[in-house]
Amino acid sequence: MFRRKHASHFNSDDAEQRQAKINELRAALGPMSARGEKYCSEACLARYLEARNWNVDKSRKMLEESLKWRALSRPEDIRWPDVSVEAETGKMYRATFTDREGRTVVVMRPAKQNTSSHEGQLQYLIYTLENAVLSLPEGHDKMVWLIDFTGWTLAHATPFKTARDCMNVLQNHYPERLSIAFLFNPPKVFEASFKVLKVLVDPKSAQKLNFVYKENDESMKTMYNHIDPEVLPVEFGGKNNAVYNHEDYSKLMTKDDIKTASFWAADVNHVVSVDSVPEVKPQSSLIVAKAS
Repeated sequence: MFRRKHASHFNSDDAEQRQAKINELRAALGPMSARGEKYCSEACLARYLEARNWNVDKSRKMLEESLKWRALSRPEDIRWPDVSVEAETGKMYRATFTDREGRTVVVMRPAKQNTSSHEGQLQYLIYTLENAVLSLPEGHDKMVWLIDFTGWTLAHATPFKTARDCMNVLQNHYPERLSIAFLFNPPKVFEASFKVLKVLVDPKSAQKLNFVYKENDESMKTMYNHIDPEVLPVEFGGKNNAVYNHEDYSKLMTKDDIKTASFWAADVNHVVSVDSVPEVKPQSSLIVAKAS
């Protein structure tokens, strides 16, 4: 009798095997638009493969859906004037500090919700993600989330439809972008909501969520291991007196919009008009928040 050949075991730590999978996925995608080509870097292909356990066919289907979504939604064309109203209270923003490895930190403060627009909230999430990704240092493709639940009650709970659509965007179109997430000072009542929302989170992402409590030294150490308390704002248990300032953040995002347009080879002139953009004086890229 003939012995059945066993399928070769894929080792994701083997650089040659990883590259072979990446090449196979690229070949399977076929012709793409210029923006599609730019989006589908080797790092991008690796993330989609990782998200689907290196199954090329499943990764291809997932990536094709993302390319369709990006062609329809054009997330790279969202600009600050489109979403600035959503940011007025500082409910979500790219932090001026990074983690210990230089990765982008996105701060989310659900108690600061200031609108009821489903589309507006979703668009602002996408804008923030796109901005955070482009702000990552070379060699890094994952970001950190700091979700501050201070002041949060059930009255601030995100409507299920919005939560579902946000999770869909995060998981299906920004796979393997999250390094770790800190849920800071979540109230006990949040546990009930979290149990409902947890069904929307894939198991791998759920493992990256860390509950952190300001009065619990051990849990704070978990966050300090990733974010230096010297750069972490006081409101999150650190020593930095910086706070969110909408005017300064608007200036930074306006400048970042030009960088985004340049990255995607867009015409900057049609993105930013002289009348709509305030003059921005040169300043350190690390100083966006005013000291309290």
